[in-house]
Amino acid sequence: MTKYQRLVGVLLCMFTIVLAILDQNIVSSAIVPIVRDLDPVHGVEHVAWLVAAFALASTVVLPLYGRLTDAFGAKPVWLSAIGVFLLGSVLCGAAQSMGQLIAFRAVQGIGAGGLMSVTMVVLANLAEPGTDRGKSAGIGGLFAGVGMAIGPFIGGLFADHGNWRGIFYINVPLGLVVIAGGLFAIRIPRVTRRTDLDLPGAALAGAFAAGLLLICEWGGQRYPWTSPTILALIAATLVSLALFGWRESVAAHPVLPPSLLRDRTIRGSYAIQLLIGAAMIGAMVHLMLYLQVARGVSASDSGLYLAFMALGLTASGMAAARLRLTVRTALFLGTGSAAAALGAIVLFVHLGTSLWAIRGALVLLGVGFGQLIGRLITVVQDAAPTHQLGVATTGIRFFQSLGTAVGAAALGSVLSRVYESRTGTQMSTAAIAAQPGALDGFVTGIEVVFAVAGAVVLLALLVVARLHPVERGREPESIKTLDHAIS
Repeated sequence: MTKYQRLVGVLLCMFTIVLAILDQNIVSSAIVPIVRDLDPVHGVEHVAWLVAAFALASTVVLPLYGRLTDAFGAKPVWLSAIGVFLLGSVLCGAAQSMGQLIAFRAVQGIGAGGLMSVTMVVLANLAEPGTDRGKSAGIGGLFAGVGMAIGPFIGGLFADHGNWRGIFYINVPLGLVVIAGGLFAIRIPRVTRRTDLDLPGAALAGAFAAGLLLICEWGGQRYPWTSPTILALIAATLVSLALFGWRESVAAHPVLPPSLLRDRTIRGSYAIQLLIGAAMIGAMVHLMLYLQVARGVSASDSGLYLAFMALGLTASGMAAARLRLTVRTALFLGTGSAAAALGAIVLFVHLGTSLWAIRGALVLLGVGFGQLIGRLITVVQDAAPTHQLGVATTGIRFFQSLGTAVGAAALGSVLSRVYESRTGTQMSTAAIAAQPGALDGFVTGIEVVFAVAGAVVLLALLVVARLHPVERGREPESIKTLDHAIS
């Protein structure tokens, strides 16, 4: 490839990352208008599923993306994932009910599973050694910050001044630009080897993730914890996990090789990513609900609040480039800052609290996440064997998506349960506005949600304390590529 082709390819990949982050966040600020349009009575009860269906579908297919990438090459798998993502986007825009939208978000999630994970592998295939660490960290943080900042804001603009369906249709022209550019600019050698796909392993992973999600959503709310339904679901989930472990130990080409999990560094990184994914999505979705329902902030204005989080994330990435922290120090700083920020938000989400206090806490939250985004990928890519680069990289996305799905469902259930225990009624936007004391019950539920999210990050901090990554002083291949192309 020429230097110009490499530059275009890297920029297309970074644009794909922005698209993935944008779409993951764009729904959060438009949740209330979506609920009011499709199901004003019971829609708020299903808000968590708008996020969870997307994340669950991504989780199920991520291991397959890793194996497909190692078997057929990164470029065709990457382009196919973008195509599926665009199909799901069109279907979401045409949805006529909450049930349809949730189902189509799952289709979108199947494609989105490859947007971040396979894109990182494409970048690794484009890589050349010998680049500067500082510049790449800043650029990576900048792209992540841009995607996080503009996603909720764009979603809010469509909801307030247009139609929320536009948040899905806007993906189509953006995705087509990436596909067209990728076809002509990216040149990656064809992979001639063919391996059998571990479809049973992927199915068992999906069954486990779905079971875990339903336990978090239904347990203690739709069904008592001791009901036959929940007990049977718990048993089925545990059996799925056991069968998945057995299948991966005997499969010729497992979707998640046990050898990766036997590595202490990789295993710890996956655990941290799972916990951080659960806390991060819970914080973003429920903050948008709080601002719009409890404080009367418009959808577009609430989206701007996450720009403060993006500001902290971007500044954190730039600072890391200058300070050149060790990986372990950065992980300590990231998890500690995120836990402190979530704890501060618990104190700030009162009806009379200044909203600027929440903005300040979001900057600190962004500083924490800025030290974690991409850093764990570095750790995994450094520890994984070269021939397992694809499956190892998608593995960390698998655990992040699993955390996102379970976190959205579990924290949504926490909010509903606290609200119902305080008010004695089911939660709905109409009830919160009309019933005396309902707003106080809602705010109390939000406080508990952020307290639980903070506890989850503290648990991640304990895992960081036991993690001892190899400090090799080099970038992951994906970051090297970015530096080389821009220099």
